[in-house]
Amino acid sequence: MNKNKIMMAMVSISASMSTVVLANSEIEQIEKESGKAIEVITVKGQALSRRNFSYSATEITSEDIRSKQVKDINELLEDVPGVSIRDYGLGGVASSTIIRGFGDGAHGGDLGVVIDGVPLNEANSHADGYVDLNVIVPLEVEQVTVYRGPVSALYGNFNRGGLLALETRSSGNYADIDISGGAFDTFDAQMAVGNERNEKHTYNVAAQHFTTDGFRPQSDVQRSTVSGQTRYKLSKKLEFGLSGRYHDASANSAGYVTLAQFEVDPYGIDHRVKNDGTEKEFGTMRADVGYVINQDTKLLTYAYTTQQTFTRWFSRGGAQAASWRQREETYDRDVYGVGTNLNGVVSFGTYDLSYVAGIEHFNEDTDFQFYENLDNRKRVSTAEFNRRSTLISNAMFAEADLNVTKHFNLSLGLRADQFDGECERLGAESADAPCEELESVSNVSPKASIHYSVIDSLQFRASYSEGFALASGFAKFASGAQNLEVNEIKQYEAGLFFLPTANVELDVSVYDIQSSNEINEVTQGEFINFGQTTRKGLEASVKWQISEQFEVRGVFGKNDSEVESNLDLDLLGKEVNGVPDHTATLMLDWFPSDRLRLNTTLRYMGDYFINAANSSSADDYTVLDLLLSYNINVGESSKLFVRVDNVTDEVYASTVNGLGASPGSPRALYAGVQISF
Repeated sequence: MNKNKIMMAMVSISASMSTVVLANSEIEQIEKESGKAIEVITVKGQALSRRNFSYSATEITSEDIRSKQVKDINELLEDVPGVSIRDYGLGGVASSTIIRGFGDGAHGGDLGVVIDGVPLNEANSHADGYVDLNVIVPLEVEQVTVYRGPVSALYGNFNRGGLLALETRSSGNYADIDISGGAFDTFDAQMAVGNERNEKHTYNVAAQHFTTDGFRPQSDVQRSTVSGQTRYKLSKKLEFGLSGRYHDASANSAGYVTLAQFEVDPYGIDHRVKNDGTEKEFGTMRADVGYVINQDTKLLTYAYTTQQTFTRWFSRGGAQAASWRQREETYDRDVYGVGTNLNGVVSFGTYDLSYVAGIEHFNEDTDFQFYENLDNRKRVSTAEFNRRSTLISNAMFAEADLNVTKHFNLSLGLRADQFDGECERLGAESADAPCEELESVSNVSPKASIHYSVIDSLQFRASYSEGFALASGFAKFASGAQNLEVNEIKQYEAGLFFLPTANVELDVSVYDIQSSNEINEVTQGEFINFGQTTRKGLEASVKWQISEQFEVRGVFGKNDSEVESNLDLDLLGKEVNGVPDHTATLMLDWFPSDRLRLNTTLRYMGDYFINAANSSSADDYTVLDLLLSYNINVGESSKLFVRVDNVTDEVYASTVNGLGASPGSPRALYAGVQISF
């Protein structure tokens, strides 16, 4: 880790500690009366009431995560209405999350991802907003909240399609171990341990090691991750926390195959692929100081730093390429951030106002090297790009929930973001690309939502929220892009939650998203705000407890999009590429006994256009998975399990684009054990 960054983080923490000098008697009295210690350090916005969401959001608990026996967080997201994954099948490369009609979440900037309130998106890295969820150990996660649309004021950039907020396990005494293996020499081992050593000191650690040879030639992957955090109460009111994680991964990749090759040999490799793959090393450290001002008000200050190196080698051809080429992309990231936020509750008679307000500062430097026409990872020419980009972000935010009446809840939020940056050439470059200072860009995003309970079994919600997007990649640093405004995102949403009987629950939402002021390049290095796209959709989820032995759950998503304004008039009326019109997941749980459970999951991915002109499309597909688990009664959650993916051995392409197809996995059998102490 960079010592200067860590020193800056520690100075910030020390400064925040020096501002809190209050007596402890009030907290001691509260704890004495309640018999329970007050948690000091909280995740940003944790004080807000989320029992009844006034906008569309899905919560996934640690129990859900473990019951699915997942190897990575992506496996959970297709259980969320309207959300689907387009797996590129390129070892070590993040897949795309499709959400609210945006097709480049995680692989691009359409989905914000934060862990314990700190962003994971890479501001200047591959695809501008790229995020690798493999740095997270599934067993370390306490809860995942999937916010659909730019509804949260707590997070800004890369939040236009939605937000994935992960909270790690930070308390409790537990020891969990998950070990599994099976097809293609796949092996996954995870562990998570939490210990409250005494009233003042707790720690939580987690680790994962995953390896596989893959179902195609040259598609082996290995990754190892370790994370940990410790909290120490300096007094009844003051708590200090320190956390960190380290991730090391490498992979080889079989790359894409042409559509013609896919029809003949879907699990093969094109002979023109030149030893593709990835290498990644990621480390982060964070310090927190939490202070209880009184029983209803908490102050959290944090500082963190991240160091990362990621290199990718990628061969590709495509319809417009005369021959296949291999490129190398290397990103060395150096990130630090500080922030402070106030979480609280104010009572008005029998009603409460929950709020959070804070400020944040992030600084991200990325050294980027790009080489073209490599020979099996060997550089044979001058770098196309060899430069350092810096993005500096400052933000203020506030959000509050007010119970206006017993049945009516109002939520209001506001976020202000400001960005500066610069670009510096580090060496010889062959590309004539922009590399200028980024002039200041600002944006204010309001949010408002209501939640109304007609009766407990029938609840309505409606919301309006705004998001934004900066110019992508190095376009931000072009001299012809300095007077640009942000790409504006406006979402209108309405939904209902209905319990017609004690055994059936239904949730439905409809949305309309307007993307305007889109950023387009007129000539090389010259950009303007011009373009508008409309996205409309419906999302639904249902759960039916048929009996004590049977439960049915389903999620559905429908999306319609249309380009309404664009510099290319031929694109008017066209749909957004890479986004299916329909997605659906049907899950059946059968409990023939107290110890035995059978889960059947049927997933449908609709067809989608693979180019902007909508002249070609990818086929739809349906995949059936089975999971059988047996509780061995050693511990509360200890069990044996067998999982069969793609039971019918469906041949399908998990991704199709202008470069070719990436095949989905054939039938695969896995088995494992989960033990809890």
